[in-house]
Amino acid sequence: MDKNTALYLSQFAMLTVAHILAVMSPGPDFAVIVNQSVRHGQRIGIITALGIGCGLSLHVIYTLFGIGILLVTHDWAMTIAKLIGAAYLLWMGIGLLRAQPAASPLHDPNIVMPDTPSARKAFLRGFLTNATNPKVTLFFLAIFTTIVSAETPLTIQALYGLWLCFSTALWFTFVAVMLSRPAVRKAFLRLGHWFERIMGGVLILFAIRLLWDEVDS
Repeated sequence: MDKNTALYLSQFAMLTVAHILAVMSPGPDFAVIVNQSVRHGQRIGIITALGIGCGLSLHVIYTLFGIGILLVTHDWAMTIAKLIGAAYLLWMGIGLLRAQPAASPLHDPNIVMPDTPSARKAFLRGFLTNATNPKVTLFFLAIFTTIVSAETPLTIQALYGLWLCFSTALWFTFVAVMLSRPAVRKAFLRLGHWFERIMGGVLILFAIRLLWDEVDS
């Protein structure tokens, strides 16, 4: 194994570990996957997970082409990014807080909810949830600048980014499959509107945190 190959494998391993720790921590992506999977089932949950993975590609592009540095070094750019992210989370959160009990109790875990989104809408929800989160851009910028050498070719860095997008989609697909199991969905269908309101509150808290970070900075 030559010196460069060893360096790239080392960088890959460190990026993977840092990313796994980050992606497994609770955040807006996780809250959305929980809601989509237990309410609408495995198919919609997986499509949402794929959207999240693709949304991550924007942060990778920002980082590779230096746009992430623009966000960090220009306060106005970061402020705009945070406001967009917070507005989207607030919009989703308020919508979930307004959830009402089903007209008639639903107990079949295989039920298709009347408001089940299309595949396109599910993918877009996952995509936008991740893409509008400026904290993800900051995370990528931090790990790439501290772990990846400036001498690492752009093609190798792009492969790192593709792997991180894929592993993100894989993780949330796993979460979607686990949460859409019949026993979990059956429990949700009994108390669905309360569950949605809790998820809405969680998303609103994430939005408030984004705005608070902006005020505090």
